[in-house]
This record gives sequence, C-alpha cells and structure tokens, in this order.
Amino acid sequence: MIALIEGILVEATPLEAVILVNGIGYAVSIPVTTAEKLPQTGQTVRLHTHAVYREDSQALYGFSGRDERDFFRILTEKVSGIGPKTAISILSGLSLESLKGALRAGDVATLAKCHGIGKKTAERLCLELKDVVGAATPATAGSTGGPVLPGGGAALPLSRAGDAMAALVTLGFKADAADRAVRRAMEKVPEAASTEEIIRAALR
Repeated sequence: MIALIEGILVEATPLEAVILVNGIGYAVSIPVTTAEKLPQTGQTVRLHTHAVYREDSQALYGFSGRDERDFFRILTEKVSGIGPKTAISILSGLSLESLKGALRAGDVATLAKCHGIGKKTAERLCLELKDVVGAATPATAGSTGGPVLPGGGAALPLSRAGDAMAALVTLGFKADAADRAVRRAMEKVPEAASTEEIIRAALR
C-alpha cells in the first residue's frame, strides 16, 4: 500500500496533481481542499495517499494531511454506497472540520449540499459515522489557518471558470448543470477568486 508520496509537483488541477518521483510521474486524485494547499509547480510536495486497486484499473488518492486521508478511508470502507469518487466530492465540498461537525450534529441539510449526496445518503452518513466522529479528536492536520493557494492570480476569469466547470464535470455534474453552478458561484466570489474558491462556492 502506498501511504505517502513526495516529489516535484509537475502539474496541478483542482482535482488532480502530477508528482514526479525518480523520473516517474504519478497522477494523484485530490479533493479541492487539498488543491488549495498545493505549492507552486516545480516545488516539492508531500501527500498522504490511499491506493485503490481493481481488476481493470488502479488509482491513487492524495490528501494534504493524514486526517483527511484516514477519513477518506472511513467514508469508503464503513459507509455503504460511498465510493472513492463520492468521498472525494464530499471532501471537496466541506473541510474535514466542518464535515465532522455536521456529522456530530446530525446536520443532514449541510451534508446533502455536497454533490452526489442526497437526503437519504446524508442520513445514512450521520447514522453510520456518528460514533466514529464522536470519539475522534478535532482534525489538526491541514485544517487550521488559511489555505495556501496555488499561484494563478494572473489567470483570466474565463480560464478559471472553465477549469472550475471541468472539475465539476469530473465530479459527476452534467455540463449544463456545471455551467449554471459556476455562473452562480462567480456572482458570489471576489473577482480575483481562485479556481478552487469558485469550485467550493459552486458546490455549496
């Protein structure tokens, strides 16, 4: 099992990082909350990872902190009907601290706002994970302080909106729904908002 990857960040999108390690580029799927903390390309990055091996595919999922990685495992292994893609969507829509708080409080409405999570699934999350989050300590890794955003302030708003739409489609949105969500988000965020901030607003 690959538990950690450290290397040079070659490419980054809101949902994927390509990390160069000993001449090999590893494509790592990440949530938006991790993308917000990535350094500039060309710099060293370390991600806590979880590998998923299947007969016809293999995928590597990465997170800025061990707590996020471990909670990703809890979502996919302990909750029926939650696969890696849905877990990434949940962790993209809510910070780990907010997610645990919603689960402790049984806040179905907040959980149901995450893409791919309806009311019934949100209720199941609360039921199946209430004891888990109740016994856990608040997250400390990657959840305190402001995020370190990847450089991109000079990008045109249209480019950031296009990247945000592409990320939403990857998360399972239909193209027209992604377009509407991004347009609404662009009206709420500052003009200089990063792609990650636009996605987070679109997922609310």
